[in-house]
Parts: sequence; structure tokens; C-alpha cells
Amino acid sequence: MLNQGSVFLIGPMGSGKTAVGRHLARLLRFSFHDSDADIESRTGVDIAFIFEKEGEAGFRIREKESIDRLTQLPAIVLATGGGAVIDEDNRRALAERGVVVYLATSVDQQLERTRYGRHRPLLNDTDPEQKLHELMQRRSILYAQIADFTVPTDGRRVQLVAEEIFNELRRAKGR
Repeated sequence: MLNQGSVFLIGPMGSGKTAVGRHLARLLRFSFHDSDADIESRTGVDIAFIFEKEGEAGFRIREKESIDRLTQLPAIVLATGGGAVIDEDNRRALAERGVVVYLATSVDQQLERTRYGRHRPLLNDTDPEQKLHELMQRRSILYAQIADFTVPTDGRRVQLVAEEIFNELRRAKGR
């Protein structure tokens, strides 16, 4: 499984992709990247500003470029945005260029983890619980479709989730 080199974390917002990804990268001695942070770094503005000025469609174009570029880097852990799997080209790049790990979480856990964040444009000006259910309904099948394996994150510490992924990668490599 790790012969492909990189590990790509997918899942809904609030599933812990960035926090788990940072810890997992340290365990693997890989570099860590976050597609949203990459977009912000390249544009000089935050994701919320991009959504405001260009809409979701403009953001998705930037996200596609970021994922295409980052998935070609060797030995990385990449935390993707929750909606990265919407685009077929993103799904293909992720599935073909590394090990894909779906960090699964419940809507209740997402609500808890995103409650105070102001950097979630899809949750602005809407009922967050309803929106998270809607997003999960559309995206969960896409996450499962490309995942090499799934790790639940509800109520779990970042370190334990990262260690579980690390151990699964080692087991798979030994097969």
C-alpha cells in the first residue's frame, strides 16, 4: 500500500484531517500539506474570501489545481478539503497517486468541532446541522468509493487516530 508513497486524508469538515495529518506525517517522516492552506498560501487570501468573491465554483477550480500538484509530490501526507471528492479528476488523482484514508465522523461530532470556527464558508448563513447532513448524504459515497480504508474519528484523540493509520499502513506494506 505505501509503495505508492503518499497518504491522502479525505472526509468531511471537522473529521480531523489536518490535525491527524500533521501527526501522521511526523510518524511517517513525510512532509505535511493541506490543500486549503496551499490555496490560501498561493492566493494570499483565506478560503472564505475566495468563496465570497468567486463562489464555490471558483474555489473548486483552485482546489483541483492544488490537488493535482500536491498529489504528485513524493512522500507526503495530504489533508484535503471536505468537498475535494466532488470532482472526478480529484478522485482519480487521489486514488491513483497514493493511499487514501477516509476519516469518518458523525454529523454530531462535526457540529461540535466546527461550532466556533468562522472559516467554514459552506456553513455560513445556513442551519449548520441541516447543511452537514446534506453534505454527508452527497459525499459519503464518494469518500467510501476511493478510500483504501476508513478510520472512525468520533470522540477519539488525534494521536490515536494517526497511530491507527500508521499501523494499518505498516500492516498493508508487509502483505
